[in-house]
Amino acid sequence: MGFRCGIVGLPNVGKSTLFNALTETQAAQAANYPFCTIEPNVGQVAVPDERLEKIAAIAKSAKVIPTQLGFVDIAGLVKGASAGEGLGNQFLGNIREVDAIVHVLRCFEDDDIQHVSNRVDPIADAEVVETELMLSDLESLEKRVDNAARRATAGDKEAKALASVLGQALSLLKEGKPARLTEPKDDEEARLFAQAQLLTAKPVLYVCNVAEEDAAEGNALSAQVFAKAAAEGAEAVVVSAAIEAELVAMETDDRGEFLAELGLTESGLARVIRAGYKLLGLKTFFTAGPKESRAWTFPAGARAPQAAGEIHTDFERGFIRAETIAYDDYIGLGGESGAKDAGKLRQEGKEYLVQDGDVMLFKFNV
Repeated sequence: MGFRCGIVGLPNVGKSTLFNALTETQAAQAANYPFCTIEPNVGQVAVPDERLEKIAAIAKSAKVIPTQLGFVDIAGLVKGASAGEGLGNQFLGNIREVDAIVHVLRCFEDDDIQHVSNRVDPIADAEVVETELMLSDLESLEKRVDNAARRATAGDKEAKALASVLGQALSLLKEGKPARLTEPKDDEEARLFAQAQLLTAKPVLYVCNVAEEDAAEGNALSAQVFAKAAAEGAEAVVVSAAIEAELVAMETDDRGEFLAELGLTESGLARVIRAGYKLLGLKTFFTAGPKESRAWTFPAGARAPQAAGEIHTDFERGFIRAETIAYDDYIGLGGESGAKDAGKLRQEGKEYLVQDGDVMLFKFNV
């Protein structure tokens, strides 16, 4: 499953520095002036998962292939973007193409780094971006709801459902609330709502960019952001982009000791990934063998054929069954052979709901 997060924020909040660190590249030019990022840079990040290493060790795999996470560094936004100010039209277009929004907020003081509004206020920064997204959605919806309502009065059933669900979204936006709080009443409304591709319908992860000394516990500014996230059903994490940049420059073996000295047990990347998975309801299953052990991402609630389709469409189309071992059984019993001897290798059919950590082998015929 493609997982594509758009990193957004006002200019000079540290989003390009974070992108560079997350992707371990210098693809985004991190500079101390607005609009240093003009075209959205895209990076694929390996998702760290210690379970994969343990599975590969037991399977004696020649290769270990983690699943991938996509990040898009999107040009900084300024007030008036919905009316085309700055790089507004381009910004809004790039946002429309991602699955989730990673909203980087400046939660640190530094006189050497200019803030576009000459003040450090992460809540106000968040509201600037949210307002522009809401204004764009409002403009998009007002005509669409009117048109759907007219068609609904003529007996168009789909138009009736569309007018209902988009009308609810429009009402929320007029109250200053994001469209993601819309509650479709059935599957048809949910489908139509998803097709509307509203900017404020996308799930949001707030990333509080703090100074190094605040990376472990956060600070008063990040606490405000966490309260905001909790109130609107979003996610939030604390990250120090400066620390992440330092980690990139280090040898892998030295990173754990460096993090421990700062009171950290994991990198900001790991926290962002975990929060992102939770935000989008993503899970991981594994395939294992002597050639390779590999992690695959799937949406929570997927059945076995859908999971098979993450590997190849032919696997889903010709699905027969899935030989399945729970992760704990695979590790505890020493792999496929031990699990089979203990009766823990299951033959699962088309209705099986795949569980996080399942080790699977798909049988198919096309």
